[in-house]
Amino acid sequence: MTRVAVLGSTGSIGRQALEVIAAHPERFSVSGLAAGHGSDTFRAQLAAWPAARAWSADGRPPDLEPQRWAAGGLEELATDPEVEIVVVATTGMTALPAVLAALRAGRRVALANKETLVTGGHLVSAELDRLGGDPLEILRPVDSEHSAIWQCLVGEPRDSVARLVLTASGGPFRDRADGLDRVTPAEALAHPTWRMGPKITIDSASLVNKAFEVIEARWLYRLPYSRIDAVLHPQSVVHSLVEFSDGSYKAQLGLPDMRLPIQYALTHPRRVPAPAQHAGPQEWGALTFAELEKGRYPAYEVVRAAAAAGGNRGTILNAADEVAVAAFLAGSLPFPRIAATISDAVERWGSETEPDLAGIVSLDAEVRGALTAERGGDGET
Repeated sequence: MTRVAVLGSTGSIGRQALEVIAAHPERFSVSGLAAGHGSDTFRAQLAAWPAARAWSADGRPPDLEPQRWAAGGLEELATDPEVEIVVVATTGMTALPAVLAALRAGRRVALANKETLVTGGHLVSAELDRLGGDPLEILRPVDSEHSAIWQCLVGEPRDSVARLVLTASGGPFRDRADGLDRVTPAEALAHPTWRMGPKITIDSASLVNKAFEVIEARWLYRLPYSRIDAVLHPQSVVHSLVEFSDGSYKAQLGLPDMRLPIQYALTHPRRVPAPAQHAGPQEWGALTFAELEKGRYPAYEVVRAAAAAGGNRGTILNAADEVAVAAFLAGSLPFPRIAATISDAVERWGSETEPDLAGIVSLDAEVRGALTAERGGDGET
């Protein structure tokens, strides 16, 4: 029986992780639950998993037994002696300290949070190097694209890898080249393939999400940015590909259903029946691929360029994007200005120094606070 803590249990990934766990009661139990808000969903989860300790940013629910409350928050749950795997499904960079603490405590981490590696990839990599062994056994990617790459790499020498190719659906505006300054939040939230939270859905529309995945790939697989690419693949059936030195490719395919990569992260190296969608190749239809046309997704290009420059820019990218997306959703920032906001912030605060954890927290607060104030408060997240 593997004991699991789910950080961000009421979000889309957290709820699906609990579905996977519930489908295999003989394999998994829930030892910890954490949520940003003490919602009805969270209270229902606490009732469904009565042995789980809990934390919420809203404070202890009045009907929760005091002994179940983790006053130390995410870090306490992530390092609880009863926990073996920590599913990190929070939004933003709030889980970065908990991920570092979990690794130091010898826990395995199933990571579904991009911001952890975008802002603190150098810190996470240092912890993995200290632990030794296969880093992907300890830090297990949950993103469908990174799970696909991980599965393609099983049994393959790393020096045989020529290139990683992430697939991108292209979002709701992939066939719309003009008029983007007039798009509404409702249009941007209408993702053609995936059902996700509002922040990541907007990031998928701008392709910031894909650029963040490129940063994740750089830290997860220790390859330079020059060997990490992305292609448009509207059907979202091929979740990513690996090109090898002999010119051959491996790909992982399946219907778009996050329960599959979540389960793989929990059961690796074994495969067991999953509560996910199933369909054979005859039902997939035509699978198409296209190059990311230069200039078509400016936010993607801005983030990639800043990531390649390194230093403290990952933290700036994340903070500026969150403020810009919140302003767009509030109706006060045109969609194309998301890229410009990120670019301006990198120019303003970027440096070559890689910050420690305290430096990341401080820089995040500075960038977020300044940009939000300049927007009159509409960029709060």
